[in-house]
Amino acid sequence: MNIRSLTRGDGVVIGAAVLLFIASFLHPYSVAGYTYDSNAWDNLGDGLGIYMGGVIGAALIVVNRCLAQPRKVLGLDLGTVGAAFTVLVAWIMFWSIVDTPDRTDAAAGLILGFIAALVLAGAAVATPLVPALQAALVGAPTPIAPQPYGGQPQGGYGYPGASQPGQPGQQPYGAQPSQPTQPFGGQPSQPSAPQTQSPAQDFSPFWFAVPVARPLFGEDGSPSPIAELAPGTWYLAVEQRGATLVAQTQDGRRGVLQDTSGIQRG
Repeated sequence: MNIRSLTRGDGVVIGAAVLLFIASFLHPYSVAGYTYDSNAWDNLGDGLGIYMGGVIGAALIVVNRCLAQPRKVLGLDLGTVGAAFTVLVAWIMFWSIVDTPDRTDAAAGLILGFIAALVLAGAAVATPLVPALQAALVGAPTPIAPQPYGGQPQGGYGYPGASQPGQPGQQPYGAQPSQPTQPFGGQPSQPSAPQTQSPAQDFSPFWFAVPVARPLFGEDGSPSPIAELAPGTWYLAVEQRGATLVAQTQDGRRGVLQDTSGIQRG
């Protein structure tokens, strides 16, 4: 059941049903000069047949709205059956006020019950017809505003934030704070003779994010993905293999990202 599917009209139905239930405990009639201490529950035909009939009708309408698929009883939609209940109760309450017993007057239980039944029936019938009543009763949760593509995330795993004045700069992955920056998996540099490096040797690990969800395949060449890289999360590129990247996920798994188009470098 999904309560977010309820509409404003359903909210009116629920409120009117609660009011109708309260009215069933109040005195339906008053007699001049006498204490008329009774309510609808002294006669089950009134308590269960009329007042609770309206409450049951409201419950059928609300339950039918919350269900993923509308249910039917004897080929009739639950919402239609519930609306019929509410209209019938309002009709009975109207004539109960018009035709009160001799030497009695309608009291709070009958008057309040009729108003509640009238509102209940009106909301049940008008909700499918009035756009204002069809608006969602419970708004959807406010989503977290996504970072614009190319912007920096506000912290989180692998956030490659820039150094601030007066603060120590963030060390690259695998480096010690007190040591010079080293490439991922590298050893402290030692004096050596100059040598020509190939483009692959010039690669340095970097943080990156993908614009859309992309699969990460195993380094063994398996065709089945081992993970999926999600937008808005930073991952570490540890190696370049031609047009592909070897990436590391938050849980330490490594795999090959075959589609590197449009990635955002940190």
